[in-house]
Amino acid sequence: MSSPQKLKPTLGLWTSIAIVAGGVIGSGIFMKPAFMASQLGSPLWLVAVWIFAGVITLFGALSNAEVAAMIPETGGQYIFFERMYGRFVAFLYGWSAFIVFNTAGVASVAYGFGTYLEYFIPLPRFGPGVEKAVEVYIPFIGSMYPLENIGVKSVTILVVLVLTWVSYRSTRSGGNLQVVFTALKIALLTLLVFGLFFSPEGSVTNLITPSTSIHPQGWAFVGALLAAMSGAFWGYDGWNNITFIAGEIREPQRNIPRSLFIGLLICIITYTLITLSFLYVLPIDAMAQSGMVASDAAQVVMGTLGGGIIAFMVIISIIGATNGNILPVARVFFAMGQQKQFFGWVGKVHPRYGTPGNALVIQALWTVVLILSGSFDMLTDMLIFVSWVFYGLSAFGIFVLRRKMAHVERPYKVWGYPVVPAVFVLFSTFFVVATLWMDIYNYAIGKTHLINSLLGMFLTASGIPLYWLFRKRYGKSF
Repeated sequence: MSSPQKLKPTLGLWTSIAIVAGGVIGSGIFMKPAFMASQLGSPLWLVAVWIFAGVITLFGALSNAEVAAMIPETGGQYIFFERMYGRFVAFLYGWSAFIVFNTAGVASVAYGFGTYLEYFIPLPRFGPGVEKAVEVYIPFIGSMYPLENIGVKSVTILVVLVLTWVSYRSTRSGGNLQVVFTALKIALLTLLVFGLFFSPEGSVTNLITPSTSIHPQGWAFVGALLAAMSGAFWGYDGWNNITFIAGEIREPQRNIPRSLFIGLLICIITYTLITLSFLYVLPIDAMAQSGMVASDAAQVVMGTLGGGIIAFMVIISIIGATNGNILPVARVFFAMGQQKQFFGWVGKVHPRYGTPGNALVIQALWTVVLILSGSFDMLTDMLIFVSWVFYGLSAFGIFVLRRKMAHVERPYKVWGYPVVPAVFVLFSTFFVVATLWMDIYNYAIGKTHLINSLLGMFLTASGIPLYWLFRKRYGKSF
């Protein structure tokens, strides 16, 4: 029996950094600041949340880098979980990646494309009666409305399908496209920051003046802080995508840790500067009311033309981020298929293009379903909750592997061990428990119509019977 086909290592350091930074910097910094401002009502807290979330994310990335450098195999965290906890946990992670956070991550990033496209073209949508006519109700979790905002959803689907086609045809082309979009994105964001900061329309007092109407106190502030952190963590999500294509990176022991550190440092600096520049020209109350915060900020400085230029820049950024997610995350399902922990055909290498073609196709199809099923905020809240469950387990796995694989060479050891991974594990636990509690509370008081965290848990748990099905089907090879 022939061994499974392998994907070739074709990606270097700069492409790896581009996948980290380009996959992270997408629609999050353009879609979430206004909502976060409406929750916190404080420019200082808004900036602090972005920095804090970036540092915590960096702690998690540095922890994962140790394992990725030690086990540089395509499939990333799926392979890591198998070594840490065994096949059951690894399967649940891989299933969750498919059914929840990787595909929802692609969907939510691409969602920003349609939102900012409306700056130029009004996209069609049904009336309120029609949008609510089709309801998908899940007991104890809530309702979803697939016909809501159908115009934005349609162009989001188009973006996903086109970029999937590029990666389907060539991994190298997908990687080269990522380098181009990331370089263009960073250049345009730099121009945006400088343009806003040097505008006479801005004011330093905006950076320290709190809202006149939004001032949560006590537990309300704690809830607002957690909700804002969830938004910021979504803005940083995608940092671990580089581990999924570890087997396709040249000199992975050296390039993976470097790309994670450099890429995330770029993201933290970029997000902090962009948030400060928005606040410089938009007081916190104006930001809280903004639908397209980047364009609204530019419009204050340069008028309608400036708003249009920035909307176009955001669209470019989102295309790059969507590609930066589509390219690597299908490798998880590919690795599962190769190890017969998923449908075997998903793990086949395309005979002509040398890409994980089937994995990319099935990823795109489920992403389309998620786009139709929910709203932007539902997708982001659901994926962040589930992904942070596994992020915490991943960092805890550092301690597990230090015992189980104590004598295996580690080309890179996490800086600050054991403090850095321990802090990340403790924070992950707090964040997951607190988010679940707040989601249930908001649903109980009628603030939301869906418990997003429970929906993520439900979809994850749906993989348990599949695990036993595949185990029975493949027997000892499973």
